[in-house]
Amino acid sequence: MNIEYQHNVAQPPTLTHGELCRIACDFLQREGFKVAFNDRFRTKTQYGELPDAIGFRKWTSCLIEVKCSRADLLADRKKRFRITPDKGMGNWRFFLSEPGIVEISDLPEGWGLLHVIDGQVINIHGWKGNTMWLQR
Repeated sequence: MNIEYQHNVAQPPTLTHGELCRIACDFLQREGFKVAFNDRFRTKTQYGELPDAIGFRKWTSCLIEVKCSRADLLADRKKRFRITPDKGMGNWRFFLSEPGIVEISDLPEGWGLLHVIDGQVINIHGWKGNTMWLQR
């Protein structure tokens, strides 16, 4: 499938935070994380992290942090589990947004980026570089 994608084109978000969280959870399940939760499952760490979507499978976990605005992204940087990543959740960590909200230059070290375009999750940066990802 060929998807035309114009990078750095800011458009108003069309999906709600809840819709993006459900898309992220469905994506994790399709990628082999058979145990996956979206933001409707309320759990948090001792450091206050509430995952938007998190999936688990053999020896690994993947956190997806959903962003609907630049302001939310910038506020996220101040959280202590972002400042000290070993206090955060997930062996793998990704931001998921519609295009124009989160860009590669915004990513903390070790994070990946997924964009939702026409309801499909598109890998923008940092996917499948570890053999653990391939073990389903």
